[in-house]
Amino acid sequence: MDRQQFIAHMQNRYGTAPDYPWAKLPDYAVFRHGDSGKWYALLIKIAASKLGAESDALVEAINIKVAPGVAGSLRQQPGVYPAWHMNKEHWVTLLLEGPMDDDELLGWVDDSYRLTWPGKKRTMTL
Repeated sequence: MDRQQFIAHMQNRYGTAPDYPWAKLPDYAVFRHGDSGKWYALLIKIAASKLGAESDALVEAINIKVAPGVAGSLRQQPGVYPAWHMNKEHWVTLLLEGPMDDDELLGWVDDSYRLTWPGKKRTMTL
């Protein structure tokens, strides 16, 4: 899945347009819940070395929230890293065009959306 496909999915699935809050980082897009403004995904373009790879090539990645206790086991999969610039216990970074199947990646985005839903509606179905 490429960047434009991901953005289109976010708009179609959740009705969320990307927010670009940092002028110095124009490729960083935040996806927020419309009612609360709470983040559920962050689309970034960073050097792979910032994720622990040996390359300085730029990669597209997303930060998402995961359920407590899931981050450690999820990070054992290829293309999943400790969250870049986020709480590493509750967030992970996934390569957008990585080895993870698109459906699995989008399933994790669904989980992040539910986990960050404000109030008691966290059990909502998508």
